[in-house]
Amino acid sequence: MTSRGLRVWARCLALVLPLALAACVTSDDSPSISFTGDRGVADQPFPGNYRTEVLAFMKTYLNNPVGLHDTGLAEPVQRTVGGRLRYVNCIRYAAKEADGSYREPRERAIVYVDGRLDRVAENSAELCAGSAYGPFPELAALTR
Repeated sequence: MTSRGLRVWARCLALVLPLALAACVTSDDSPSISFTGDRGVADQPFPGNYRTEVLAFMKTYLNNPVGLHDTGLAEPVQRTVGGRLRYVNCIRYAAKEADGSYREPRERAIVYVDGRLDRVAENSAELCAGSAYGPFPELAALTR
């Protein structure tokens, strides 16, 4: 094939490809593309190993995970997050400052999708309202 033939072929492909991709767009009547099959109302699976996932995540989430105080963890409960039913558990901890003092305890909501840790909601007042915290000594024992 000549270089002129390749250019013509590339131009045709550039015109046809957007049309082919546009055909993939779904309407409200067809199922949406999602990593989960639910539309937000189905029960999600309980996050069975949430303690291990929280520890692994917090080790990377915090700049300095060493020496945390006032650590606590609430059991996962189902809450509505962004219009979808998700398991959420709350965590509380006081991080160490550079000068050796401690901050006020922080509260974070951890959201699970399909039984796995999905994200941390820093504005957790509504999601963590009424949470019953239990001790979480494993978090206080984190190292770098």
